[in-house]
Amino acid sequence: MDELIDIVTKTGEPTGKVALKSDAHKNGWYHNTIHVWFYTKSGKVLLQQRSRKKIIYPLLWDVSVAGHIDAGESFIDAAVRETQEEIGLAIGKKDLIKIGVKLHKSNYNNGKIKDFEFHQIFIAQLRIRLEDLVPQEDEVEALKLVSFKEFFNLLEGSQNNNHFIASNRNYYRFVIDSIKAHLHL
Repeated sequence: MDELIDIVTKTGEPTGKVALKSDAHKNGWYHNTIHVWFYTKSGKVLLQQRSRKKIIYPLLWDVSVAGHIDAGESFIDAAVRETQEEIGLAIGKKDLIKIGVKLHKSNYNNGKIKDFEFHQIFIAQLRIRLEDLVPQEDEVEALKLVSFKEFFNLLEGSQNNNHFIASNRNYYRFVIDSIKAHLHL
């Protein structure tokens, strides 16, 4: 879906300009996205397998929930909305803990997609069973919970195992370290 999003500067400051997501990706305009990583008290992380319909990294495993922020929408409202849309989970704003912002700059499809995004990163405890989540068919192929140990084992082999996006290794480590710190592990 081609939604309207807010355009920001290369340092993440609002410009007051709004554009279609497709235009932002075509022209390399900076914009914000949300990432929500769900974890369990027992030390597992919810992973989402990207839909086979995705242009970028189809069928690879990634963040629990991610999405673009609609024009005029707050980061936290976008996180709540995207969580409901992508995995059918209703959460409240108080469930989300912001752990940081990471700039992600990549070119895909021979430079036709210039993805210059500031990931607004949140964590939240998953309080329901995996089986009770409802993946959005166009976005999510599958969901699974993995232990921190399994996460790191998969990450270490990401150059060859077609599991994670190998270029995101430092980002994934930052997220897991933040969750572990939150859980006092």
